[in-house]
Amino acid sequence: MIERPTLIIMAKAPRLGHGKSRLARDIGRVEAWRVNRRLNAHTLRAAADLRWRSVLCVAPDQALALDLPGVWPRAQPRIAQGRGDLGARMARALRRHRLVAMIGTDCPGLSRRHIAAAFEALRRKPFALGPTSDGGFWIIAARRGAEAARAMSGVRWSTRHAARDVIANLGRERVALVAALQDVDSAADLAAFSAKR
Repeated sequence: MIERPTLIIMAKAPRLGHGKSRLARDIGRVEAWRVNRRLNAHTLRAAADLRWRSVLCVAPDQALALDLPGVWPRAQPRIAQGRGDLGARMARALRRHRLVAMIGTDCPGLSRRHIAAAFEALRRKPFALGPTSDGGFWIIAARRGAEAARAMSGVRWSTRHAARDVIANLGRERVALVAALQDVDSAADLAAFSAKR
């Protein structure tokens, strides 16, 4: 029997005053918390598919037991992100899997079709990456998670260089690019996405 691919969802617990700090500066803590909850719920719905196994990788670690009805399904398997910068936490979650993809929770346009396309792209290349308009990426997929994990160091996270750095670390010729999506980090991002709907 062929093992199903694994989809890892990197998520900070949507709690008032935590996460989405740039958005909170623009629209206020309460509204940013509401947006964060909606984004988390949307991502978990898009991630639910029998073609892959979804795992929620949470921060802080205490969020493993957090009850968030309507946002994080109770039955959703969870692991802790643990310590370290974003690259270290991503590497730790990726390295134990084969046929793996990793997403965040800040792309309101994300669909199952987008995720499936990234897994499908692994038939052509060892890695797949979906860029975002701010220079980051919404998905990274790999035939071997350990190889992708090694590409998470030396990346200028939260800058317009993040996707470019990861692609350079992986080897440009080994990466299939999939659809670009809009992520939401600021009020301008939120307005841009709303204008497209």
